[in-house]
Amino acid sequence: MARPRPLAALFTTPRLPCYPDLVNILAPPRARLQIEVVFDLVCPWCYLGTHRLRRALRNRPDLAADLVWRPFLLNPDIAPGGVPRQDYMLRKFGGEDRARRLHATITEIGRGEGLAFAFERIRRIPPSVDAHRLVRFADRQGLADAMVKTLFEAYFQDGLDIGDQAVLAEIAGGLGMDPAAVGRLLASQQETEAVHADNLRAHRLGINGVPCFVVQGRHAIAGAQEPEVLERLFDVTLVES
Repeated sequence: MARPRPLAALFTTPRLPCYPDLVNILAPPRARLQIEVVFDLVCPWCYLGTHRLRRALRNRPDLAADLVWRPFLLNPDIAPGGVPRQDYMLRKFGGEDRARRLHATITEIGRGEGLAFAFERIRRIPPSVDAHRLVRFADRQGLADAMVKTLFEAYFQDGLDIGDQAVLAEIAGGLGMDPAAVGRLLASQQETEAVHADNLRAHRLGINGVPCFVVQGRHAIAGAQEPEVLERLFDVTLVES
């Protein structure tokens, strides 16, 4: 006759093997949103705005976001080699003083977000078409989000010339991409037409300032919005969906 199991054993949870990829079928599915981010890589407000977007998404583990990076060209007619920063500031802001005050404001806001803007390190204002082309190329390898973040940091924190193809190839290599393949891409006109087409599309949609976030193709909001504002937009879109 078999001996009865101790009473405590009846309430002991058996040890199960660990399966890290198992899905909890009792957990509610995460709502999925497509968020188109219309931005330019030489726009400090875009750097701030995309950083806040990431914060908003971290606050919402109930959401799964598909980010689609849409290029916008703030300076579509800038010279291929860029222009000296002082000349650009004179043309755009009427002088260095006004630009310095604006940059001081952005730097202070960025500091509160953990972003270290260093405008004084920027010597030239580059064209951003090649950098946008690189983002599109990185997207094929699932690296678009990381590339955008790295390019912003390279430009606004380190003062690197993200219009220089050699600099872009080095940045790509740091993310594990093949610098030679990137070099070949940038030496060609591949993706150039697509960047200009997206820029034109944004203007036709009435987007004249960036960053602009288009959620699920339904709602758009411009500016470096606080995470709480973006979260409310997510909720409105989810209710309508």
